[in-house]
Amino acid sequence: MSSCRDVGGIRAIRCRKRLASLFSFALVIISCSKHTPETAGSDDKVPESYNVHFDTSKGQFDIAVTRSWAPLGADRFYTLVKSGFYDGARFFRVRPGFVVQFGIAGDPAVNAKWRSANLQDDPVVQSNRAGTITYAAERSPNTRSTQVFINLADNARLDATRFAPFGAVTHGMDVVQQLYSDYGEIAPMGAGPDEGRGEAEGNAYFEREFPKLDYIKKATIEK
Repeated sequence: MSSCRDVGGIRAIRCRKRLASLFSFALVIISCSKHTPETAGSDDKVPESYNVHFDTSKGQFDIAVTRSWAPLGADRFYTLVKSGFYDGARFFRVRPGFVVQFGIAGDPAVNAKWRSANLQDDPVVQSNRAGTITYAAERSPNTRSTQVFINLADNARLDATRFAPFGAVTHGMDVVQQLYSDYGEIAPMGAGPDEGRGEAEGNAYFEREFPKLDYIKKATIEK
């Protein structure tokens, strides 16, 4: 089942066979469907606030998550990090002055497991200012899943289009700003990675076709 993720008007993600024909609004994006797969940590009580430490190929950064900003998004992120979903994931879309996007697992089987696990939308109570982290989504409601983006600039225009920040970078924003970006926009808007192939082939595709992409070595919950 193909799907395309959109972030405030710049189409970006989850497009498969439809990607070539759907290219009008390319922005930031993410997940899909109606139930959450059972994963490690899914039964844990999620703290009202928690920190996630990212060790990456470029350096380290930290994100503070606040449940009151977007409870459903914060809970899903907690589950994904606890289960190791983001370990090894590539920063496959880096748009300087706009966003850094990630959330495709290195293992295609893991991507398949989450393909039908969409979240209901959270109300937008925080602005998409520089440093905040938000789920990517399709242009239709309730299509968040695993892909997220970090705002590299103040993108307040996204606030009116269901993009609800659930946390913010508290340390290492300079690392986030330096993630490899020379491949440009993702396909089909640019010559960068194809999100559909990334989901289907995992890191084998990214390593073969886009070897310079930075990646997450390990993401860890720090309460």
